[in-house]
Amino acid sequence: MGHALCICSRGTITIENKRYYFIQKLDEGGFSYVDLVEGAQDGRFYALKRILCHDREGRSEAQQEVEMHRLISHPNVLSLTAHTFVDKGAKCEAWLLLPFIRKGSLWSELEKLRDKNSVMPESRILHIFQGICTGLQAIHDKGYAHRDLKPTNVLLDEGDRPLLMDLGSMNRARIEVKGSREAMTVQDWAAQRCTISYRAPELFSVESHCIIDERTDIWSLGCVLYSMMMLEGPFDLIFQKGDSVALAVQNTVTLPESCRYSQGLQNLLTSIMVANPQERPDIYWVLNQLKHLQPTDTVQDTSMV
Repeated sequence: MGHALCICSRGTITIENKRYYFIQKLDEGGFSYVDLVEGAQDGRFYALKRILCHDREGRSEAQQEVEMHRLISHPNVLSLTAHTFVDKGAKCEAWLLLPFIRKGSLWSELEKLRDKNSVMPESRILHIFQGICTGLQAIHDKGYAHRDLKPTNVLLDEGDRPLLMDLGSMNRARIEVKGSREAMTVQDWAAQRCTISYRAPELFSVESHCIIDERTDIWSLGCVLYSMMMLEGPFDLIFQKGDSVALAVQNTVTLPESCRYSQGLQNLLTSIMVANPQERPDIYWVLNQLKHLQPTDTVQDTSMV
């Protein structure tokens, strides 16, 4: 794991016996910060994710995120370069060194298109979506689920290759719920770790005796596909207005009549976004359907009329 040393006056840190220079802050969340750092030896840029661990449980969760990165090695899942834990009295910080993807997230790309009053070409949607599905398959093949798939957790490199990130909510794919107490535990966990507007219907009101499986990711995957087609998630506006997302996800998701994408792509979306998890397909079915969709540029990345 290596030792960590912070020399604040020089803005230098050491992780696993390698030095990195602090460049600037990139992002800030509830319990984590992301900084841009430069490797002293290789001159490459990295994203340093610092997770604040207030207790043993927090440290255990950060360690779980490290383990998930170690478990999943795939071109469409963000890799972990190095990590360490920095003790700060009764608390500690987990430092995760990750590749810096300059282009940013899928969400930032959708925001740029929205600002230009443009749309994403169908061929580009299929290319990005294929990569997201392939990365998700790698996670499911290991018996895990991502649980917080959304456009902000998908990075795009310069070649538009998507990389799934933020593995902190990952856990075993199949969760067997036995009784109302366990159901409430799962429900409370989902409320904290699964973004509300991309959360699967079965996680809003967990049944007392059921099995939650990796098809929660398939619902979120559908929301991501919808966001690429419409430049916003299907439930983003409902959440922003303060209306009930829990009620909205029980209804059939439909695309507006003005949608200009192929019927095949629209059919794929509605096949994925099925409220009943038992009727929802798995990732292998989705990938198989993608084989039958031919890239088309009928919807161009130009200003909309």
